[in-house]
Amino acid sequence: MSDNFFVTTPIYYVNDKPHIGHAYTTILADVLTRYHKVAGIPSFFLTGLDEHGQKVKQAAEARGMSPLDHCNDLAPRFTDLWEKLEIQNDDFIRTTQPRHVQVVQAILQKVYDAGDIYCDEYVGWYSVSEERFITETEKDSGEFRDVAQLKEKNWFFKMSQYQQQLIDYIQKNPEYIQPEHRKNEILGFLRQPLGDLCISRPKSRMDWGIELPFDKDYVTYVWFDALINYVSAIGYLTDDENFNQWWPAVHLLGKDILTTHCVYWSTMLMALGLPLPRTIFAHGWWLMGESKMSKSLGNVVSPLDLIDRYGVDSVRYYLMREMVLGQDASFTMESFIKRFNSDLANDFGNLLNRVSGLIAKYFDGSIPPPSKQQGSDKPIIEKAVLLEDKVKTLIESMRIHEAIEETIVLVRCVNKYMEMQAPWKVAKTDLERAGTILYVATEALRISAVLLSPVMPSKTAAVLDILGAPGSKAQWGQLQPSTQMQTHTALFPRLEIPEK
Repeated sequence: MSDNFFVTTPIYYVNDKPHIGHAYTTILADVLTRYHKVAGIPSFFLTGLDEHGQKVKQAAEARGMSPLDHCNDLAPRFTDLWEKLEIQNDDFIRTTQPRHVQVVQAILQKVYDAGDIYCDEYVGWYSVSEERFITETEKDSGEFRDVAQLKEKNWFFKMSQYQQQLIDYIQKNPEYIQPEHRKNEILGFLRQPLGDLCISRPKSRMDWGIELPFDKDYVTYVWFDALINYVSAIGYLTDDENFNQWWPAVHLLGKDILTTHCVYWSTMLMALGLPLPRTIFAHGWWLMGESKMSKSLGNVVSPLDLIDRYGVDSVRYYLMREMVLGQDASFTMESFIKRFNSDLANDFGNLLNRVSGLIAKYFDGSIPPPSKQQGSDKPIIEKAVLLEDKVKTLIESMRIHEAIEETIVLVRCVNKYMEMQAPWKVAKTDLERAGTILYVATEALRISAVLLSPVMPSKTAAVLDILGAPGSKAQWGQLQPSTQMQTHTALFPRLEIPEK
């Protein structure tokens, strides 16, 4: 098993207009990757687009385009947004790319040759909106649209024969499905008999997909195709060295696609004899009030609108700080502005303004050298020294909001330290002592900026540039005395809550 860090988002449905849910998962993967890179761990971040299936073909026909032209036209909506969100993904896979198609067909042939794929006639309820067959219970729930009964010959993957093996694996590996209540949800699902998975669609009904290598009259079911992106992108069956460097992955996804990943994908990997993912982590939904954001409700928040108005770093910060991973979170403009003003304007930005203003006034903008420490300095230094390991532990346990909060707690402590030590008063009688206070405060600020850099890459880079410490690490003592600080404007001016 690789010791490197490989993280994935789901591949997003090409027909969708990117919204805050897509942005959240992608920023989350980006932040985790950046944290691991700060810790010196080789990391790889994959995202991409799911471009096959009936709805894609229907949408393309409605526009008078070929499905591939339709996908090519829509893909930039995602890649442009990722660029605007300062996402640094290492790869962007599209399921129409030959490198993916080749691996999907090779996997189908491999599983077929092993005897795990068979042909049978199937009668069942099919949800056009979900592009999958559903159970009688699911049909009766009323949660599925465009449901029709279909009777047709299809190809099936023997998913049922891996049911007990999957149950045993989940029970022996408590970190596999997170959070805990999602693991219990899947184990509950697996208490009922697991059917086999229909993995084909007849071309006579739907021909926009990857052709089965053993039956030219069928294309691959979109989920069997899409999930394979996680291994096709890193070289499964084409580049063993690269594949072994990165697999297994940490999969990040919304809770609505938990079953397809934990059951379909897990059993597919078992059939291939591959290690299962390191972790499948299902985060919650972003709500507007009490409702899930959805196009039908008309309450989808556009990340682009927020970025254009408030800046990318403040949006990234809010999304990472506000959601407890695994739980739903409620988005309101009031909570966004309050979080910005409290953490970024009043705490982080205020500390930068304080230290830079005082160093400019009393030391001509040059970082003062620290002299003998006093007892009041030591709590700040100790907290700053211990912070890197504390943040690392929290990130490894996917408690990102806590890692951010711990860093902001240090900033708040430094602001309080400044108030108690009052270097502007001390400077009048003991300039050397005032310099030590300001060095301690500024060095703690620098460490905070380094540890917040995965969340706010642009603003923290600006802070480190102002301090003359670009590229520095989160260890105490890297701020160099006599370095000339850069002048700057307020990085986080307070926001006003808009009137309704």
